[in-house]
Amino acid sequence: MSELKFWYTSKTIWGALISVVASLMHFTGVDIAAADRSQIVDSIVNIAGAFGGLLAVYGRVTAKSAIKSAS
Repeated sequence: MSELKFWYTSKTIWGALISVVASLMHFTGVDIAAADRSQIVDSIVNIAGAFGGLLAVYGRVTAKSAIKSAS
């Protein structure tokens, strides 16, 4: 596994977090079906990816220094 990505684009991380939240909600009497959890994870990952892209564009537009090429 040589490809790197941000933690917020990981379905594993979001899946684990949603599972913890779902377990806590179940403990309080609210139940989230497994299919709903999967859809929630996909939605969060898509939103996080879009946010990351917007943040990258904002960072480049507001940057005070140019990007130096490798050569």
